[in-house]
Amino acid sequence: MNNKEVTKPMHVQVAEKVIEALKAGTAPWQVPWDAGGVPFLLPYNLQSGKRYRGINSISLLMSGREDPRWMTYKQAEESGFQVRKGEKSMMIQFVKTSDERTKRDTSGKVLHDELGKPITEKTQLSHAIVRNAYVFNADQIEGMPKLELEKPGGQWEPLERAEKLITTSGAIINHINSGNAFYDPGKDAITIPYKKWFSGGDKYYATLLHELGHWTGHQDRLNRDMGKGFGSESYAREELKAEIASMLLGQELGIGHDPGQHYAYVESWISILENNPFEIFSASMDAERIFGYVTGLEKGKELSTDEHSLGALKAAPSKTVNYLTTGDKIRYNGSVYEVLGHLKQGRLKMLESLNGNAFTLSQQDKLYSALSFLKTQMGKEESQSYEHPFSERSDDHSAEINR
Repeated sequence: MNNKEVTKPMHVQVAEKVIEALKAGTAPWQVPWDAGGVPFLLPYNLQSGKRYRGINSISLLMSGREDPRWMTYKQAEESGFQVRKGEKSMMIQFVKTSDERTKRDTSGKVLHDELGKPITEKTQLSHAIVRNAYVFNADQIEGMPKLELEKPGGQWEPLERAEKLITTSGAIINHINSGNAFYDPGKDAITIPYKKWFSGGDKYYATLLHELGHWTGHQDRLNRDMGKGFGSESYAREELKAEIASMLLGQELGIGHDPGQHYAYVESWISILENNPFEIFSASMDAERIFGYVTGLEKGKELSTDEHSLGALKAAPSKTVNYLTTGDKIRYNGSVYEVLGHLKQGRLKMLESLNGNAFTLSQQDKLYSALSFLKTQMGKEESQSYEHPFSERSDDHSAEINR
């Protein structure tokens, strides 16, 4: 394996694969999947449990592997597994914008805490550093347990969740007796046929969530370029972003994904990517922003704040982040929560300033959802650190490979 013999930038490689798949009708967001069938899972890191994002997710989806589990060579070894000889890895990228350094006094002597451990501090880099990492699929790893996939037991829970999400959004939705669904930026309203015109509830909500994706582009939300009308290149770009976001939301909610009439944009998408391969990076990044905004609304409604109303906050269009990291300080419910460091299994060491309490926070906790949502909405204004929102972090993935 000589994975370092890569001459083309990652976005060019991915764009070329996407163009080929679009022509064949096999791009991930072109393939419908039924909510009642075998669950569709997006690629995720087996050790951390975190889903890959942005162009990394698209790239791994294009690998042809059915198993969504991925890990580095080092992670496989640490977990007691072995990558089979001769297997080839997939390249992913992460962006590093900060560095952790040992703290020293004025004489240059290393400072230690009460336990005798060196004290470290996080510093922002003057320029972001893009690094490559290499991951293997679970199918390429010896001793890996078989992935157990269960069909959803009932169909109402995902639909109820989708309905609650739509209601929480506060979007204006007008129903009609026939025609196509669409979002009108001028009126800031969604128009969609009544449920009876769809073959099932999952198809109705999949279509509605697609239009809600467009709805997030309003100037009071994510403030995207919504295009200059059907047939324009900018309109096709917006449709690509919304379609990828629909795929992400369909998987998250378990309602399936229906490409519908969006095959009409295929030729435009191919042309856009051929002319500018970097568009696949931009589209996947904006799709993640759409996903984060929509799911963030749902999570935000479950939790209340005093001086910050989650539903009323405006999202920063270019500073969208959806995770917490060392150094973050976020005001919530009359106190300030600081992330002191990262622990195993994605947990965080936290400090709550009001009472001076130190505690551990996991991504499954509602407080994590609230803090990450507030960070997403406020960007750098309330948070003291920022990393590329759709990157892989160096503490999650080792770049070692070629063994």
